[in-house]
Amino acid sequence: MPFIPVKGDNLDQSQSLPEQSGWMNMKLISKKKKLFPISEPLLEYLNHYTRTRDLPVRYEDLLRYTEAIPLLDKNEKDTLWATCMYSHSEEEEIHKGLTQIYSQLKAAGDVAITDHLYVERVDFCTFGNSNPFRVRIVNLYNDNYDHFYVKKADASRIYGLELEDILSPNRINYLVCENTLIEEHIAGIPGDIFLGEILDRPSTNKVRIAKEFVKFNERCVARLLGDMRAYNYVIDITPDFEDEQYRVRAIDFDQQSYEGKIQAYLPHFFPDNKKVVDLCGQILNPQTIRQYQLEERTLIARRLNFAKNQVVMLTEAMRFGELSLPEKTQELKLGLQRFHKDDRFLQCANMGDLVVLNLEITLAYKLGT
Repeated sequence: MPFIPVKGDNLDQSQSLPEQSGWMNMKLISKKKKLFPISEPLLEYLNHYTRTRDLPVRYEDLLRYTEAIPLLDKNEKDTLWATCMYSHSEEEEIHKGLTQIYSQLKAAGDVAITDHLYVERVDFCTFGNSNPFRVRIVNLYNDNYDHFYVKKADASRIYGLELEDILSPNRINYLVCENTLIEEHIAGIPGDIFLGEILDRPSTNKVRIAKEFVKFNERCVARLLGDMRAYNYVIDITPDFEDEQYRVRAIDFDQQSYEGKIQAYLPHFFPDNKKVVDLCGQILNPQTIRQYQLEERTLIARRLNFAKNQVVMLTEAMRFGELSLPEKTQELKLGLQRFHKDDRFLQCANMGDLVVLNLEITLAYKLGT
């Protein structure tokens, strides 16, 4: 493994094959994570930062479909999504409500834009923790389309979305209404497709993608975002005047501060990321990797400094209510204690405490909570 944390790390990173001990065993990742309710402190935070709305359609309303037809991709392969059919009376009401939700998500609730928008498709996915609905919205004037997602609200996912919005270079737009979560679509090439079909192209700047993966790895471990297997992130490609720039963006936040294994928070320990991990080892020397890690930690600390009060309120809310199972919290305490060689982790009472202390140690920044 080529990644060299600035502090601690007694994990075995000397091996480079998936079957060897350093790699994350996929069986250790929970296939179906329990959904955790929104606590009162978290709801107070969401209200304070205007993340809550009164929505005309809720998650439960979309479950009233009468039929679901498997959705196939351009190669006639099952996408694991199914297009939902509603009765005529239900469809009109649901589609109208979904266009209104889109206006709240994108245009501060200005209903004027809904006159030329329509819902082309509502898809349902039974794969994953949140069983999301994906809504395809189309502009009547030019046929341009966009997507957003309707999911079951889960405290872990909401904390993950907030930490991503505050501490990463990426902004996240979402809304919460009781047990319903609305998320905008995050554009990009799925990581598994990029690694399988695009990484080896001659036009791909491999040094830049290696650099971005190192930085992505740092963002995940700093805020304890887990399960970044290749299909849980996308690659955003931006043409530059001489080449291409890349950004690795998480798209799944279910495993924010949930798993007990420390490796679950380090993307370079997942076997399906092996191809890009090997690339990092081939073209980046340890000094360069350390440079990129320090650069990213500095940027995270700078963002944290600008939003310190917001992060303090958010992490205070994390200390209340469930975010993980007691045995996973205990396991992560021990893992972080060994990772950082710091016994203060053993005194942490919950996942919120662990996130705060991990941020403070990783970034050399005092939150003051």
